[in-house]
Amino acid sequence: MASRIEFVEYVTDQLRGAGNIVYKKMFGEYGLYCDGKIFAVICDDQLFIKITEKGKELVPALSEAPPYKGAKNYLLVEDVDDWELLTRLVKVTYEQLPDPKPKKKTGIRKAKTT
Repeated sequence: MASRIEFVEYVTDQLRGAGNIVYKKMFGEYGLYCDGKIFAVICDDQLFIKITEKGKELVPALSEAPPYKGAKNYLLVEDVDDWELLTRLVKVTYEQLPDPKPKKKTGIRKAKTT
């Protein structure tokens, strides 16, 4: 079952205090980005946030689960209505995630002439 866009928009609205939150459709589900870093995915209308040490310390009661078959575990956030806790969780998670790697420039290369 694919996630509903209404759920994705609700979650991103709940997280607006954490930074510039955007979502991108990925493989039929959604990736969530905060200021350019992917920090979570939404699969089957469930929010999964990447596991970090500080995130686990902040909300130790959250269970860990893979968002899809074959994926590594994420923190499964079942209560997406507590925007204050979600905002804190995203902020501490964001701080511990590495910066995104610069994208390689791709384009048309000129053929060598001999």
